[in-house]
Amino acid sequence: MLRHHKKFSILIVVLLILAAMKSYLVPRSYERVEAFRGANIRQEIFAPFIAQSANSQNITINIGGHTYNNLRDKIYLSDQLMLMVPFDILKESLNCSMNRYGVEQLIIERKNLQMILTLNSETMFVNGLQVKLDSPYVQKNELFYIPLQALADYVEISYNWDVENKKIVALNSSDGSTYLPSRFDLREKNRMSIVKDQGKLGTCWAFASLSAIESSMLPQERFLFSPDHMSIRNSFSSDQNSGGQYTMGMAYLAAWQGPVLETEDPYGDGKSPDNLSPSCHVQEMQIINAKEFTQIKEAVYKYGGVQTSIYSNFNNPSSKSQFYNSSRNAYCYKGQEKSNHDLVIVGWDDSFSASNFNTEPEGDGAFICQNSWGSSFGEEGVFYVSYYDSNIGMHSISYTKIDSTSNYNEIYQSDLCGWVGQLGYNKNSIYAANVYTSKSAEKLEAVGLYATEPGTKYEVYAVARFTDTKSLSQGRMVAKGSFDKAGYYTVKLDRFLKLASKEKFAIVVHLIIPEGTKPLAVEFASSENTQLVDLNDGEGYISPDGSNWESAEESQKCNICLKAYTTHTDNEKVLN
Repeated sequence: MLRHHKKFSILIVVLLILAAMKSYLVPRSYERVEAFRGANIRQEIFAPFIAQSANSQNITINIGGHTYNNLRDKIYLSDQLMLMVPFDILKESLNCSMNRYGVEQLIIERKNLQMILTLNSETMFVNGLQVKLDSPYVQKNELFYIPLQALADYVEISYNWDVENKKIVALNSSDGSTYLPSRFDLREKNRMSIVKDQGKLGTCWAFASLSAIESSMLPQERFLFSPDHMSIRNSFSSDQNSGGQYTMGMAYLAAWQGPVLETEDPYGDGKSPDNLSPSCHVQEMQIINAKEFTQIKEAVYKYGGVQTSIYSNFNNPSSKSQFYNSSRNAYCYKGQEKSNHDLVIVGWDDSFSASNFNTEPEGDGAFICQNSWGSSFGEEGVFYVSYYDSNIGMHSISYTKIDSTSNYNEIYQSDLCGWVGQLGYNKNSIYAANVYTSKSAEKLEAVGLYATEPGTKYEVYAVARFTDTKSLSQGRMVAKGSFDKAGYYTVKLDRFLKLASKEKFAIVVHLIIPEGTKPLAVEFASSENTQLVDLNDGEGYISPDGSNWESAEESQKCNICLKAYTTHTDNEKVLN
């Protein structure tokens, strides 16, 4: 295992030369000329050939436990034989904070380390010192690429290259507790959304969800989304006075019902216009286990604000509470009451004194939280909630992947209320399928599904020209993997499925959870809030073994939470 990028570069050069020669992808005439002249192998001559050879093959790359390949995920080797990885992938995979500031600048932070890279520059700054790069930070085909080897010495990456199987493994040698600072505040990084005021309505859940999303898009993109639209134009039966919960926000976002801009649907007028379109597509939302404070801190550090909830016995800046020290802006509730108010964690301070709270908790430390009661509350809308508060961090969600609306052309779904309940066959695995009909000539590129538990394993199969349930056992595997956390995920397929216009197709998933007996998220009419669930808008099937199938709508009165994402193709007659 090698940690230093220069050593790794030498290794990869040698191994790729051997691989290229073995595949006869370096012109043999060129090889003979160089040998005849008695010249040594020179990287500047052979590296472009080697890079071209490697990039044309399927190379698997595992970074921090996440697996990618060069064909699907657009990773490539530069002419300098540097492993160039898209910004979004490294942000997901590495133990550090990584954010773009404008088009030109990228800032990477890790505890007391700061790295600044500038687009197309052959140098970077590490804690103010200039360091030469073998390959610069570049933009290519609308993606921003970072040379992974340049980060190796600073973010503690170790490499292993398996040339025979064309696999690269880059491992983080640190966990969250070792790279996180003792204090962190998104306000100081220009990554907290503006403070808003929900007024007298029970819409804190919508404000918290959208503020967290706005934070996740900062500092690169600044949006202001509409809580009115989220709380009115969802698929649930509740009104703005009834309150809500984060799963409602997840369903609204996963269905592409929003978010829409605040300017298109201003807050507080009790109405929402028809036919508004989302300004972005939220494709991944991770749920963090109860009181997993290191995971919450990691999410804030890497992705921005984290939505969570507390119990509150006051509801506006002028209210009084025995649990809130207004002079210190410090809150701590210790008791059995359930959460009733959503907010956004925007930082933490491990040294925030226990003496700041009205009832002194067991130790120091507090989360820095953004409220939705306007700027007159707390520190211009922000206050401190003790680590020892009974409810803080019990239910937390991080918005980890937000795309432009051009990512896919169509979404196929039948679960507008999303994850209402869970289904299983009294064991830890289940097969499930949804059948859809393509609107035009399209290409199936991804599926959307919920992981009901951390550590959920999945296999995805695609079925063309669906006829009956026998077709479901004849699909080809197009993706497999696992999810570290519960939540909603978009899985990009390793192999695309081409669809003709009006073609019936199916997506099949095999889900396995570490514990429990209900791996599958489903939508059904469980309460007055979900009474509008429509069982006639889809065709879903479940099976204990992948062979014997039953209709989910008929036997279980539910819709399966399983979506399909496609892009349009030009050819009406598409062959698989």
